[in-house]
Amino acid sequence: MYQIKNINKNFSELKVLENISIDFPKNKTTCILGPSGCGKTTLLNIIVGIIKKNSGEIIGFKEDISFVFQEDRLIEWKNIKENISFVLKKKMDKEQIEATIDKYLKLVKLEEYKYYYPKELSGGMRQKISILRAFSYPSKLLIMDEPFKSLDINSKQILIDFFKRLKIIENKTCIIVTHDIEEALTLGDRIIILTEKPTKVKKIIELNGNKENKIKLREGIKRELMV
Repeated sequence: MYQIKNINKNFSELKVLENISIDFPKNKTTCILGPSGCGKTTLLNIIVGIIKKNSGEIIGFKEDISFVFQEDRLIEWKNIKENISFVLKKKMDKEQIEATIDKYLKLVKLEEYKYYYPKELSGGMRQKISILRAFSYPSKLLIMDEPFKSLDINSKQILIDFFKRLKIIENKTCIIVTHDIEEALTLGDRIIILTEKPTKVKKIIELNGNKENKIKLREGIKRELMV
């Protein structure tokens, strides 16, 4: 189990996070929903150590973590193979890196893009490579900060399907911050709803693989986010 307990964060006089406690079950996908500006990204940055918390505990996050940002963060002067190699070089030797890249590109039928450069790819394809790079990294935990935010509807659906295929192949524990209820219902095993600032956990919804009552769940989440 990965856990955060009683996380508090202030920026000067502004109270952003107040006593946030969440469990993240292993090999499950936890989606975090909340109003814009409530501190979802701040929470992720605290979990991975980019930002310091004021108080609280972070438990079980000591191992390597894969992180997918809102923007793809591909290195423009490196081709796709080199972009993936870049994050693997401290973890594998050259032969292992080559085999890993070929394995993942083949699994998702992207072999033909191996020597393409980021500028030659669409926004959706760039983010697809970013997600693939995160899955290829040898970690048990994947954190994603609104990875589909800037995409159009068609590209977003392609990326969501792509993520689901990769999740089956590589059964990581995933934490996804999103503002999109449909994304949370489609990808999540559980949904955490946060309040406005000072941000607290408002509700935890366990989906348990049972999503047939999606309309009722959707409307319930909308109400929680509006209140």
